[in-house]
Amino acid sequence: MSKHPESQGAAPFSRPTLADVARLAGVSLGSASRALSVPDQVKPATLEAVRHAVAQLGYIRDGAARALASRRTQTIAAVYPTLNNPIFAHSTHSIQQTLWALGYQLLIISHEYHIENEVALIRTIVEKGVDGIIMVGTDHDAGVFGLLHQCKLPYVLTWSVDGSSYPYCVGISNFDAAYQLAQLALSRGHVRIGICGGSIARNERARYRRAGILAAVSEAGLSIPDEWIIEHEFSYEGGRRAIRQFWGMSPRPTVILFGTDLQAMGALHECRRLGIEVPGDISLVGFDGLEEAAMMQPAVTTIRIPDSDIGSRAARIIVDLIAGKPVEAQQPMQATLIEGGSLGTLAAARRRRAGR
Repeated sequence: MSKHPESQGAAPFSRPTLADVARLAGVSLGSASRALSVPDQVKPATLEAVRHAVAQLGYIRDGAARALASRRTQTIAAVYPTLNNPIFAHSTHSIQQTLWALGYQLLIISHEYHIENEVALIRTIVEKGVDGIIMVGTDHDAGVFGLLHQCKLPYVLTWSVDGSSYPYCVGISNFDAAYQLAQLALSRGHVRIGICGGSIARNERARYRRAGILAAVSEAGLSIPDEWIIEHEFSYEGGRRAIRQFWGMSPRPTVILFGTDLQAMGALHECRRLGIEVPGDISLVGFDGLEEAAMMQPAVTTIRIPDSDIGSRAARIIVDLIAGKPVEAQQPMQATLIEGGSLGTLAAARRRRAGR
């Protein structure tokens, strides 16, 4: 039968120290410290001896003491509007992998679109101790930016470059991407265009996506009735509700441009349930470029955000800012148009309806 450490003479709950590691490895305390902090600066034999001692003793470095000495916690916080959207999962994974390789840990926070709680949330994580913050979007309360500047805490804004002159915005122009999607719908003959996005209040991504669509439609000499511009949550259910709402209108749009693929996929499912043919009766367009959108029948026309690239670039920039290294002002990243069967031509839809 195995015995607990305290039954073998060890002090209960005593933790091995760095001095214990150095003693067992047969090296000085300074060499043991360097082997753990800057392993590339010690001899291979010393590094191997220290690592063997660490494993044998079960030594864990004292993060609190290390943070006190260096004034750094080696932790970056990433603040998301929600964790209930797969598009953010890809970015989070990329941030985490990049930070890990650079010697940092990731702390993930979400306010679930309760923007009024963002200042208090960020104040809490700043008080707990982080070296930098990565935030989604450019639209944040002035109190957030005031707090970060007061604490001299580096930060990076992601997913969007719209509406900000901050040099460290890593993302796309949502205006340009939505404009491109609207132009594609117009090129297919659609002149009755509906919009379903999320709330534009305190969300520049939703706001600039709507603005991009309206700009393309206006340039084509058209307009969109107010009742064809609706807001629903960024979810499958939001898309289902949108279809039910649009289908009760007369006249109704021939194409709907959604703010996310989640909405478009939910709308497609609801169309199938109601016997509405896509794109025969109505065309649907998403936004984000989720892999799942390509698996739908028909595949969803959308525009892909470079989510993984956004994550890895943001991680590298925040680490450089923390280290005081020069960082170039960022340029908008490119989104990729993905054409699927959910967007048809208006002429084909009319011929289909006439043949019924």
